[in-house]
Amino acid sequence: MAVRKAWQTRPMLETSARLLRLLSLLQAHREWSGADLAGRLGVSARTLRRDVDRLRELGYPVNASPGTGGGYQLGAGAELPPLLLDDDEAVAVAVGLRTAAGQGIDGIGETSVRALAKLEQVLPSRLRRRVSALNAVTVPMLRSTLPSSVDPAVLTELAHLCRDAERLRFEYRGHDGTPSRRTVEPHRLVCTERRWYLVAWDLDREDWRTFRVDRVTPKPPHGPRFTPRKPPAEDLAAYVSQGVSTRAYATHAVVRLLVPLEEAAEHISPSAGVLEAEGPDSCLLRCGAGSLDVMVIHVMMLGFDFEVLEPVELIEAIRRTRDRLDGALARAAQSPPRTADGAGRTPETRSGSGAAS
Repeated sequence: MAVRKAWQTRPMLETSARLLRLLSLLQAHREWSGADLAGRLGVSARTLRRDVDRLRELGYPVNASPGTGGGYQLGAGAELPPLLLDDDEAVAVAVGLRTAAGQGIDGIGETSVRALAKLEQVLPSRLRRRVSALNAVTVPMLRSTLPSSVDPAVLTELAHLCRDAERLRFEYRGHDGTPSRRTVEPHRLVCTERRWYLVAWDLDREDWRTFRVDRVTPKPPHGPRFTPRKPPAEDLAAYVSQGVSTRAYATHAVVRLLVPLEEAAEHISPSAGVLEAEGPDSCLLRCGAGSLDVMVIHVMMLGFDFEVLEPVELIEAIRRTRDRLDGALARAAQSPPRTADGAGRTPETRSGSGAAS
């Protein structure tokens, strides 16, 4: 009897596997001809029609076009049916959900976490380990407008090493394109809207460093394992923000912006400076630049009224800039600038009073 039940069960298993294969094909392609689907599945046109009917019974809206040129297409139904994802798609969805969970948009974060939990629950063990690694070692940092392309394979590799406390060897491309070899103890991945950073202990420099993931090229073999160190800060998102906007530069400044924190945060990304609440009508900005003159331009381009708190040298740099601007305006008044066609412009022609009536 047991042998007979196994013999009876085998066709059912084969049919179930074929239905999953059919569903995967329909989800991967906008439209299939009946002949193509039957050929891919290795069944007759009649068996294909029966399988399509079974999918419909399960709630999948499969549309069929009649005639010799007809085909099958998975349509939109009243409810969202389960989706089949391959390995790379599952990782991509997990990365997207994890990033969305940290964006601070009302209702999106909690929903993303729930969806990620459902995804992890049904993943096979080989993928659950990769997704949980991303979930465990990723810290969200809000707002960024700088585009960056990160290889998902590199991202998951770094996530594994962070979670498993395993040394990472990689080639790093600096902002000027100069390559260097690094060996680090990876700690966490910090994500912005479009950029990923790796916070790690640099063994050669004996200090914490922040690396842009899109500039990282892993060079295995990695290892050995290490005992995780105390992180450089409790708030790693703020730590990375300060690092990319302030610590990376030779000149640092603190200015008071005469606008509420919320208004400043709408225009200033974490890569441009670190904002701190101060009062209802002002906030503090800590930022960095390559020089005092560049700092003046950086602060002026923010578009807000401000007060310099430190360093005092920045005030003198602002005075020099003011004097240069005053001189440029005075010279322009004495010798009007030329237009694009080379003709001079007098104050009268600039104002329009010299036009013929």
